[in-house]
Amino acid sequence: MMKWLTGILKWITILFFSSTILAVVAYRFIPVYVTPLMISRALGQAMDGERVVWHHSWQPLDQISKHLPVAVMASEDQLFLLHHGFDTEAIKKAAKHNQSHAKKMGGSSITQQTAKNVFLWQDRTWLRKGLEAYFTVLIELFWSKHRIMEVYVNSIEMGPGIYGAEAVAENHFGKKASQLTRSDCALIAATLPNPLKYSSKSPSAYMLKRQRQIERQMKFMPAFPKEGEDYDPNTSSGGIYHKTKK
Repeated sequence: MMKWLTGILKWITILFFSSTILAVVAYRFIPVYVTPLMISRALGQAMDGERVVWHHSWQPLDQISKHLPVAVMASEDQLFLLHHGFDTEAIKKAAKHNQSHAKKMGGSSITQQTAKNVFLWQDRTWLRKGLEAYFTVLIELFWSKHRIMEVYVNSIEMGPGIYGAEAVAENHFGKKASQLTRSDCALIAATLPNPLKYSSKSPSAYMLKRQRQIERQMKFMPAFPKEGEDYDPNTSSGGIYHKTKK
């Protein structure tokens, strides 16, 4: 009996690792058209008797405004081009804050958010966090920073039923993702902590304040590098990237 159970567990383990690694490798090249979050949001709308809203259109990163990667780095993960998936200082800061505050602070990097958006569900269980860390390692191992950003800005929720840069550009700004201005991108980035609460279509005074803050922070981010290239520290006006020499 024990031998039989051990054999089953062995094959389950092999299947898990082989399937997850193959999925990550496949998404290194295949556009991500559907994510678990998109499906769960649509099911939730249908179960509540609401009209299903699902706007998503994949675009290569070179067909998205050059300002958007810079804006989301400034807002969500300023060390994105320097770390290997985990911003340890941000994680420590969030953990310390959450010990004494009811309103929780996130410390997830862009890579971690991509892992969660593309492969996992949205709750905060330890199982999900553990799998998020596992997929984060795989993504950093098999994808380039360019690919991580490409998947991130195409899959992240940017409003109710709106996923990715092209959808938010069309539905909130009446233009293509390639036409988004620096200010547009800063406003989009300002909503990312909670895109169901904050809107880039009808921004509140708080959102406009966050937009201005992010625009200031964008000056300290380098221009996002093309695939196969490294960032140029001289394209930032100061800060960690300006000081870092390659």
